[in-house]
Amino acid sequence: MALIVQKYGGTSVGSVERIQAVAQRVYKTVKAGNSIVVVVSAMGKTTDGLVKLATEISPNPNRREMDMLLSTGEQVTIALLSMALQELGQPAISMTGAQVGIVTEAEYSRARILHIETTRLSRHINEGKVVVVAGFQGISNAGEMEITTLGRGGSDTSAVAIAAALKANFCEIYTDVPGILTTDPRLVAEAQLMDAITCDEMLELASLGAKVLHPRAVEIARNYGVPLVVRSSWTDQPGTWVTSAKPQGRSLINLEIARPVDAVEFDTDQAKVALLRVPDKPGVAARLFGEISRQKVDVDLIIQSVHEGNSNDIAFTVTTPILKRAEAVATAIAPALRSQSNPKLEEAEVMVEHNIAKVSIAGAGMIGRPGVAAKMFATLAEAGVNIQMISTSEVKVSCVVNAAECDRAVLALRTAFEIEAGEQGAGSNDGKLSTQHGLNAPLPLTALSTQHSALSTQHSPPPVRGVALDLNQARLAIRQLPDRPGMAAKLFGLLAKHNISVDMIIQSQRCRVIDGVPRRDIAFTVSRIDGENAKKMLTQVAAELGWGEVVLDSAIAKVSIVGAGMLGQPGVAAKMFEALAQQEINIQMIATSEIKISCVVAQEQGVKALQAIHAAFELAGSEKFVVPA
Repeated sequence: MALIVQKYGGTSVGSVERIQAVAQRVYKTVKAGNSIVVVVSAMGKTTDGLVKLATEISPNPNRREMDMLLSTGEQVTIALLSMALQELGQPAISMTGAQVGIVTEAEYSRARILHIETTRLSRHINEGKVVVVAGFQGISNAGEMEITTLGRGGSDTSAVAIAAALKANFCEIYTDVPGILTTDPRLVAEAQLMDAITCDEMLELASLGAKVLHPRAVEIARNYGVPLVVRSSWTDQPGTWVTSAKPQGRSLINLEIARPVDAVEFDTDQAKVALLRVPDKPGVAARLFGEISRQKVDVDLIIQSVHEGNSNDIAFTVTTPILKRAEAVATAIAPALRSQSNPKLEEAEVMVEHNIAKVSIAGAGMIGRPGVAAKMFATLAEAGVNIQMISTSEVKVSCVVNAAECDRAVLALRTAFEIEAGEQGAGSNDGKLSTQHGLNAPLPLTALSTQHSALSTQHSPPPVRGVALDLNQARLAIRQLPDRPGMAAKLFGLLAKHNISVDMIIQSQRCRVIDGVPRRDIAFTVSRIDGENAKKMLTQVAAELGWGEVVLDSAIAKVSIVGAGMLGQPGVAAKMFEALAQQEINIQMIATSEIKISCVVAQEQGVKALQAIHAAFELAGSEKFVVPA
């Protein structure tokens, strides 16, 4: 018999008829020999309606009272679903977050789960009842025992956290799409359903705007090894498995606020090639990396900085043994880049640096925590280590440093993040799927065929699993930042202090000496709603810290490809850049990690960029998916 946690979103329980349909599905799963905990959201647009009522009373409602108000939406659903199950003859009991024992931080509207008291929950399960739990909510651990809500995606987070606390065999997330698709079906109707995807890939896609799963839920699944399956509420199709490597033993205390970093990694077998002053026009990156691909040069990090005038810089890292080939390609193509675009433009300069190393912090706990990257930069600054390149993703932050400083950097980071030497992260699985205990348990209904499909893909994952578009970002650029240890720490420490999360971070390769001080530009993206506040705050301190102008651009879009299979595939980046070039879409910034490549383009070209890249990697399926209204 399997212990399963099922979660149903607002659309799935949006009417009495739909609640009764959910009850039938739950009842069928119980009759197949399983124990079930059901987590539900508020019905349909209930939460939106409650927010509207609050704003009619007050333009700026008190956050405590908002949590008190919004938590009532789920309570309606749990009572109705419990009644519907009882009408079918299935014993059931409804429980609020507080009754279940979901203990959170004393933080209204965005609380994180500290732990879950499972005694009462387990007793009801052992009595043969279906426990219907209100998602999105908990109770603070302070003496006042305040009702708290978890913020956006809170029901997903509740469900996976309960599955982790109960050591459930797996967690099913029921939604209004058939599973996880290769891209947003509202923008590409031919988006294809995936059989399986790793947690690391899903973290990237979820954080890039894929709304099927919230990043916090995926983070918990990754950290505690909870197998997830995303399925449609309307059909019995098998859906998509989200899998992870077997995790380290983690305490269930401080469930969502445990240490954010699992491992410190380093690679000293690296060299950097930079092309300075390449034309800022469509096709340049495609031509450069197309030639790199043809020469079988496997590139690690790729960074394209924000433009300066009519040119910008592109830098990439390679392993030392293939440096000569990479340098030869860059040197050969540099004159052609100038002559084809603007013969008067100064020729691109090729700069090679041999003695570099890449140091990284890795862990799923970095999501939504602005202080983690800032802490890394501050730690390196305190150790006297200057940062030459920065690469960020949802599960890793990497910095290129001088090779002679690598040992010092690694030791400092291990100390700062309390990582023992040799300790590995929970996601160190190179994208391979896991056959951990949860997938070997008895599965209900159609899940057995899904398991087979998921595991059969582990040997040859496609290079790109999904394409995502984020239209909710803004870019900030700071000109002429002093190039010395501590500058990145100050900058991102200030942003973290103001609770502003940063996504892409690009440091220019071009260095200018002004008044005897070497300076570089640095650019980064933030949520668009944070853009104006971030610019205002940074402008206020710029003169004091010796920075230049702070420039904000809110008319950008970020398009990304994600896939664990792109490791060791030199042509992936080139294919992405070529797809954009064919549509005359100019790339404004590039940033990569091991499993993601992101490009910033003009906002009005975002959807066209997504569609072009999705087509280029042949991700379209024959079936068209329509998202229910």
